[in-house]
Formats: sequence, C-alpha cells, structure tokens
Amino acid sequence: MPEPRRSTIDAGEVERFSALAAEWWNPNGKFRPLHKFNPVRLAYIRDQVAARFGRDPRAARPFEGLRFLDIGCGGGLLCEPMARLGAEVVGADASATNIEVAKLHAAEVGVSIDYRATTAEELADAGETFDVILNMEVVEHVADVDLFVAKCGQMVRPGGIMFVATINRTLKALGLAIIGAEYVLRWLPRGTHQFGKLVRPDELEKALGAAGLTVIDRTGVIYHPLADRWQRSKDMDVNYMVLAEKASV
Repeated sequence: MPEPRRSTIDAGEVERFSALAAEWWNPNGKFRPLHKFNPVRLAYIRDQVAARFGRDPRAARPFEGLRFLDIGCGGGLLCEPMARLGAEVVGADASATNIEVAKLHAAEVGVSIDYRATTAEELADAGETFDVILNMEVVEHVADVDLFVAKCGQMVRPGGIMFVATINRTLKALGLAIIGAEYVLRWLPRGTHQFGKLVRPDELEKALGAAGLTVIDRTGVIYHPLADRWQRSKDMDVNYMVLAEKASV
C-alpha cells in the first residue's frame, strides 16, 4: 500500500477556528487580542519589507509590484492592510468558513484579495511563489511544523523573505499566554493554544534553515498593560517574531 501523504493540517484546530469565524472582524469579540496585536505586526512588516525591497514606508502604496502570501490568513486581518499598501495578496486558510468570512469583508470594504481555501502544501505543489510570506500565529497550530515550514520556504522567491510569528514553549509562556490569557483574563477561548505545540526559536530556526532560509532578524513582543498595547522587545520568552530570507540566485 502507498504511504499516507503527510499533511500539515490539524483538523481539530481548523474546526476550532471555523467555529469562531463570525468573530474575526469584531474588535471587541473573541479575536480582540489579534486586533490589539495587529499594529505592532503591521509596523514590523511594513518597515522590514520596505528596507528589503528599497521602498519608502511612508508612501501610500509602497508594496506595489510585490506578491504576498498570508498563510493561515483567518478572516483577513493582515491581508487587507497589505493590499491597501499596494501588494498583490493571496490569502490562504485551511478553513473554508474563514475564507468565506474574509471574502465577504473584503467585498464590503472594496479591497481586492485572492482568497483561497487551501493549504501550504497544495500551494507549493502547484508551483506558487511569492516575494513575501506572512506566517503569523500559525506554526503553533499545524500538525507537522517541519513540513509546514519546508512547504512555505519552497514558495519564497530568491531574494524574498518570510515572517514567522509564534509563541515560545517556556513556563513563562504557559503562565502568560495560556493560563493567563485563556483561563484568567479570558482574552482567548480556552484551548486556543496547547503547550506541547508551542515552538521554541531554536526549533523554528532549525526548520527554516532546512527549508533553505536564513534568519536575519528576530524580536520579542510584549504587552504593556498601562498603555494597553503590544510593543517590540528583546524578551522572546513568550511572543516572538523572526524574519528569514532566501538568498538571491
């Protein structure tokens, strides 16, 4: 018998986020933490992409001519700002329900985005390539991190970059990101994150290296309670982002 094909999809995770789909664009709903988190992510992406491709981050559409993939895009919280900045955006998610929500919202606000209910491996196997891949808060939800990162890396064009944001597997993260955020403060539904599936920076960097990518920047992200906002930090014990490049030919 042929060996079963490996997959990055965790069916339980897809079902969990599909059930919350209608909440994606409610800034005070169950995805409120992502809405709060978005400004620090957007600023990091804008500045790094502009620096990489020689663009003016203050321009109205600095990403004109660049092709982006937001893998695990959910309801499109990152896709829409990238499209407004001029990028050609493909938003992909394993949940068809999330994709329908994203399509509906994009149509309501008049933003053009190519949304697809698909997986990283299907896109990679179809030969899709991108200048920039956004891989944000996804790796901790997939079934096979190494395969997922490999398939995403396969789609980065020579000279292109990939952003990865996730949560470190530390006791501090268990206390703050899971017990604190899900059970005490109830910022997120219980069960959103599983401690054993969190990814340490060294594990992520090893997977990126195996995928032909080199990490060129890393930053922690912390919550500032008095200001009620997220900000970049040297502290990568809980939330962190890395930026990796594929060498030019």
